[in-house]
Amino acid sequence: MASPSPRSSSFATTSRTPLRPSKVTIDDSCQTEADNTQEQEKQKRKLSQKQKTLPYREIFDFFIEDFKTYKPLLSSIKNAYEVMLAHQREKIRALEPLKAKLVTVNEECNERILAMRAEERSEISLLKKEKMNLLKLVDKKNEEKISLQSEVTKLRKNLAEEYLRYLSERDARKILIADLNELRYQREDMSLAQSPGVWGEDPVKLTLALKMTRQDLARTQMELNTMKANFGDVVPRRDFEMQEKTNKDLQEQLDSLRDDYEEVRKEHEILLQLHMSTVKERDQFYSELQEIQRTSTPRPNWTKCESVVAGGPDRWHMLAEGKNSDQLVDVLLEEIGEMLLQEKDFFPGLGYGESVPPFLRVDGVVENKKPTKKDVVNLLKDAWKERLAEEQKEKFSDFFFSFLERRFGPADAMAWAYTVFENIKLFHSNEIMSQFYAVLMEKMSESVYVKHKETISQLLKEMTNADSQNEGLLTMEQFSTVLRSIFPFKKEEKIQELMEAAGWQLSSNADWLSYQSLFTEDEEGQVTPFMRMLWEQYVEEKDEYLQELKQDLGLELYEKVTLPKVREALMTIDPSLDKQTLNSYLSQAFQLPLTELPEESEEKEEDIMIKLQTVLERLQMIDIRRRGPREQEPTS
Repeated sequence: MASPSPRSSSFATTSRTPLRPSKVTIDDSCQTEADNTQEQEKQKRKLSQKQKTLPYREIFDFFIEDFKTYKPLLSSIKNAYEVMLAHQREKIRALEPLKAKLVTVNEECNERILAMRAEERSEISLLKKEKMNLLKLVDKKNEEKISLQSEVTKLRKNLAEEYLRYLSERDARKILIADLNELRYQREDMSLAQSPGVWGEDPVKLTLALKMTRQDLARTQMELNTMKANFGDVVPRRDFEMQEKTNKDLQEQLDSLRDDYEEVRKEHEILLQLHMSTVKERDQFYSELQEIQRTSTPRPNWTKCESVVAGGPDRWHMLAEGKNSDQLVDVLLEEIGEMLLQEKDFFPGLGYGESVPPFLRVDGVVENKKPTKKDVVNLLKDAWKERLAEEQKEKFSDFFFSFLERRFGPADAMAWAYTVFENIKLFHSNEIMSQFYAVLMEKMSESVYVKHKETISQLLKEMTNADSQNEGLLTMEQFSTVLRSIFPFKKEEKIQELMEAAGWQLSSNADWLSYQSLFTEDEEGQVTPFMRMLWEQYVEEKDEYLQELKQDLGLELYEKVTLPKVREALMTIDPSLDKQTLNSYLSQAFQLPLTELPEESEEKEEDIMIKLQTVLERLQMIDIRRRGPREQEPTS
């Protein structure tokens, strides 16, 4: 009877399939031949296993026939083994498609890796070409720099030659001036010697004049020597200015070249860093791809659910339209839960514990009334109408039980309470049921539901006012204008999401929209995509508002925060908050009545400290939304 486990055999066969991307592409024919060989080996192994077990089966049959006393027991044992073997064979047949699926996934991953490598090689080649161009540009700049340096050296050499030439001319001029002075003195002496009237002058006067003349000559010679000493090396101003201008131009060109070289060098370093980061990202993506290939599972075939869901393919297509895999899982769970809920005849009572809601406190079992989803939705709508119409508002859970007592009588109220509770707890995708459940379990304030309904009513009213012809139609411009007037602080992408949910795509050629159909519900309470998008955006905006509050406070969730800090943070992120709304937020966050809420000037306000997580959870329950822009616009 002992035989190899079919599960182990299946996994042994599957383990031969490579799960990691191979570095070498396997030829298709070789792969097919290997698969055929493995399949033949597997069939042979199955036949050998079946032949091995055949003698044991016959021997066991002989035992059953011979031992009449234990024949029923042995027959039941044999039947149990036969059932188990049949079950294992079914499992093996069910696991067979996984092998083909793994081979397909492996081929797809190899193709993706090859595509990524080809793209990477092309990108690397482009980067290398760009690097070579930059290196050529750097070499060109270096050559220009060398040529400019050689030109500067040549100009300096020419300047030194000009300087030597000017020095020689200066010395020749000095010699010439000395020769001219000597000739002038000789001429004067000769004229004095030839003039007859000179000897008639007074010798004392002439001697004194000669003495004074020689003193003037000595003083003049001293001044001349001083000027020669001070200005002997001076270059003419015109030549100096010309050389200075040339030097300045060359210096500017050199600085410009240096700046260009530095910019090219920085760009080269940036490109190198970019290349390194690209290589690092590539390696990271490759490792992530390997991890995904190791842990990923095939996408589920949701068409299999068509035969399971009540209503067939049409109803499944209606339920699955526009939903992702996670949402489809919720829908499938709701359908399965609904079938299981209809099969239950009774619910077990939860007792009288403190954790049990008051409207569910009972012992024993409670009858399941088995209403349809339509009946539950109509019951919840009637409850909301009565709740909104009453003047003295009691606790919502107490009101709910009282409503059931008035509707079905005290005897059946508890049964209907359990029935409705189990239904609204199950159907998360139904907006009416999920909102009623959140309010009933005190996870959401009634004001959130009331304000949401008021917003929808106001939106419908504004659209009706914009429809001047009373035809139930609006243009895209009119529809967009109404949305922006009702939601002035929504971002442009949020307005676009609402328009797309209403059926207006960017590529749509429709001129008119039937706006009244956006506010309808089906008999099971399912709203239109536009209404669903309104609620989802409200939840997202509330989360963003509270996250902005947390960031402004700059604290961790486990840290405590004071009331003035929360007040200050709220006024910072939303300066348009009026005092009444601000106090209502603080009253909810710190669980204080409005009458006991301390003023800003009171010092005891500092004594109120609560964990930030508790504050955010309490604010999450109420209708908290932005009242204006973060920063007030200046008024003219």
